[in-house]
Amino acid sequence: MSLNKLISKLTKENLWLYILAELAKRPMYAYEIAKVIKEKYKIPTAKVTTYVVLYTMKREGLIEKKIKSPSLSNPSRKYYGITEKGLNVLRDSRRFLIKVLRDLGSNIPEEVEESLDGG
Repeated sequence: MSLNKLISKLTKENLWLYILAELAKRPMYAYEIAKVIKEKYKIPTAKVTTYVVLYTMKREGLIEKKIKSPSLSNPSRKYYGITEKGLNVLRDSRRFLIKVLRDLGSNIPEEVEESLDGG
């Protein structure tokens, strides 16, 4: 039971962290974000949940909405991109998680820490 609670806290209840990690790679539209969260991280969420989290993140200045001009093959889509504030929060969150693991007795290889510092 405790492990399930931890998994829920680190996944469903912190979707914003996974979303920031993906948007740090490239801008994405909401449906695509939800799909990546489900497929890559195996976090089952309702689509509306993703939209609610995106709205909150936008309001907090972690992400920004970008509208891609429509073409004949693609309609106009609203893409989300990470802001400088979002990148800083992502970096600080990764450092915090590393500290927690270290405090719990895990050995984090130095090269892993360095790669996270770089983005």
